[in-house]
Amino acid sequence: MRRAHIGSLLASLVLMFSISACSQSPPASQPQAQPPAVAEPAKKVDEAAGLAGPAAAEPAATATAAEPAEAAEEHKATTTEGAPGEKDFEEIDPNNFDRPTTIDNKWFPLIPGTQYVYEGSTEQDGESIPHRVIFTVTDLTKEINGIRTLVVYDSDFSDGVAQELELTYFAQDNDGNVWHLGQYYELYDAGEFLGGRLWYVGLPAGAKAGIMMQANPQLGTPSYSEGYSPPPFSWTDRARVFQMGQRTTVITGSYEDVLVVEEFSREEPGAKQLKYYAQGVGVIRVGWAGTDDTKERLELAEHRVLSPEELAEVRQQALTLEEHAYMYCTTSPAEQMSPNQ
Repeated sequence: MRRAHIGSLLASLVLMFSISACSQSPPASQPQAQPPAVAEPAKKVDEAAGLAGPAAAEPAATATAAEPAEAAEEHKATTTEGAPGEKDFEEIDPNNFDRPTTIDNKWFPLIPGTQYVYEGSTEQDGESIPHRVIFTVTDLTKEINGIRTLVVYDSDFSDGVAQELELTYFAQDNDGNVWHLGQYYELYDAGEFLGGRLWYVGLPAGAKAGIMMQANPQLGTPSYSEGYSPPPFSWTDRARVFQMGQRTTVITGSYEDVLVVEEFSREEPGAKQLKYYAQGVGVIRVGWAGTDDTKERLELAEHRVLSPEELAEVRQQALTLEEHAYMYCTTSPAEQMSPNQ
């Protein structure tokens, strides 16, 4: 789930695979990219796996709107970019990753074979549009910048139609920070391919990794970069801890001691996205604040472990998506995890 506004990209997005990833043009026989078929998750949460609580029947105690009402005034007073102690970029040390694909950060665990399904809405021209995001932790890994990363496959639906497909690359350092090393995504409009963008550490020149979740997030600390890619990709998302110790209720149940992280881009200083994290689960709610035109709202509807057959299907979808990017020109293909990874 990236913070970038899809609507603002549709009019100007162009196909950049071969320009960014290869020095030569792709083969003439290469077919136009088509969206891989996205497997629908099972409708029943796998409670036996211990991944989710029962569906909540009562209204949420807090955070039922885009932003908790009690936090709104505080939010206005605390969202000034460029605070003391901030760094423009995070510096990643490849030598500080002994087991990078073991991502067990308590706020953002990424366990291969786990799938998160989020239900909610966005706004377009004043109209509320049903929105669904399926976030799957695959059993694929990919080496980027000398670091073995874990591949997440993210599919985004607007009013039941695939709008965006994305691969994101994460790794956890020895201190417990979860790093974001790049992403590739494609956009579609009513099934028509609009284009794709790819960036990862070092490509294009100047692209840098960022921290997606700190090992020990604390209130009052400076914001941090979640990754950076220069124009024409212009990925400049940042984050800061906004609240801790919150309580919220979503479809999968009620959660205590929730961490709220505020994400923003310096290119869009008025737009904010709020992500709510539960320990041992990850993101359970997404809200918005400020001048975010899309007003995206999501809540965790399902949290389950895929069967081996389901995981194999998602794995193939992710590999098919990667092929569209011609990433083989500058990186080795993603590969299935070995038992010792």
